[in-house]
Amino acid sequence: MHDKPVNAFSVDVEDYFQVAALAAAVPRESWPDRESRVERNTDRILALLEERGIHGTFFVLGWIAERHPALVQRIAAAGHEIASHGYSHQLIYTQSPAEFRAETVRSKHLLEDLSGAAVLGYRAASFSITRRSLWALDVLVELGFRYDSSIFPIRHDRYGIPGAAEAPGPVTAPSGATLIEFPMSAARWCGIRVPVSGGGYFRLLPFSVTRWGLRQINAQGRPFTFYLHPWEIDPDQPRVAVSGLSRIRHYTNLHGCEDRLRRLTAEFSFAPMRKVLESYGLDFGPAREGARTTTGVSLV
Repeated sequence: MHDKPVNAFSVDVEDYFQVAALAAAVPRESWPDRESRVERNTDRILALLEERGIHGTFFVLGWIAERHPALVQRIAAAGHEIASHGYSHQLIYTQSPAEFRAETVRSKHLLEDLSGAAVLGYRAASFSITRRSLWALDVLVELGFRYDSSIFPIRHDRYGIPGAAEAPGPVTAPSGATLIEFPMSAARWCGIRVPVSGGGYFRLLPFSVTRWGLRQINAQGRPFTFYLHPWEIDPDQPRVAVSGLSRIRHYTNLHGCEDRLRRLTAEFSFAPMRKVLESYGLDFGPAREGARTTTGVSLV
């Protein structure tokens, strides 16, 4: 057990118009013509982290990296870990394995060229590695990723693998290959898993719920992973006409999110995801096809 777990701070670097909640109203072909706000919002997060002395992991969308290469370089120059958020923010289970592989290769190579460092971590758009897209884990192993942070051990209409492990550790892909999984964090309330990792949950739920959940996880000797999108601290972003549920998910409490983020970073200890995993003794040796482990979690 660790007396004071260090937790992972992560940012999914995408623009406001690229999220799944708005997809029905925002055609992908319209993206290049929309006002981009990702640089200014990410820079605000970078400034906050510098003020707090915190380094984190930035899962950058390849589409963003192509159009804002200097942003990726600024993130890396500030000492943060660069990881992959895929290329086009498509849900993995809507893609073929070949499409997913091609996009992931494109994004990984682009980020490595811009950052000058190996990209070891991956997070799927909308956590879309589910039971029907577990084949994606084998693609990640093949491409040399060492860890994934896409599995949410909860029930949700768009993502989640209920019953998946809550603690970081090796996970077994369909082929039998393994890589490290740093799952999204969920606390326990009356035996039910409650998502407390960040994002919409951070904005929609009272701050006291987030604090309670994260303290519970740390008290159990586990690190949690916190995530945020740059658009979540931008109350002035353009509004898109979408359904009531999507409006709630996307626009609730944008005005208060940055203040909450300041409170959170003042109360908890954070580090990049790779460093947190290493501090818990998880092996970052090369991912190997066919490797098996008795401590790995099988999701098949």
